[in-house]
Amino acid sequence: MKVILLVEDNELNSNMLSRRLRRREYEVVLAEDGQQGVELAASRRPDLILMDLSLPVLDGLEATRRIKSDPELAHIPIIALTAHAMKSDQTRALEAGCDDFDTKPIDLDRLLGKIEQALGTA
Repeated sequence: MKVILLVEDNELNSNMLSRRLRRREYEVVLAEDGQQGVELAASRRPDLILMDLSLPVLDGLEATRRIKSDPELAHIPIIALTAHAMKSDQTRALEAGCDDFDTKPIDLDRLLGKIEQALGTA
């Protein structure tokens, strides 16, 4: 079973998305802020990270930079999730080290396609 770390501070979004991912046979680990996301990435070594960009404590861009700067974690694909759909937001996410980018509200079929592609299961 593939492990997905979902870093999301909005409880409604976190509950909805984690339930949908679990129904598709993913194990989901939850983090509520960027710092917790970095710590769980290091301790759990997930197969993929879904990273909200607007997070408390440590924003998603900085959390991504820290994860990608760790040679033991840098290989983990990170998909940025944000309500900010401007091209500049996507550029900033990719420059921070995110492997892909998706917008909220979540289009589950589109996101699942990106997850499967990142995991090599598409």
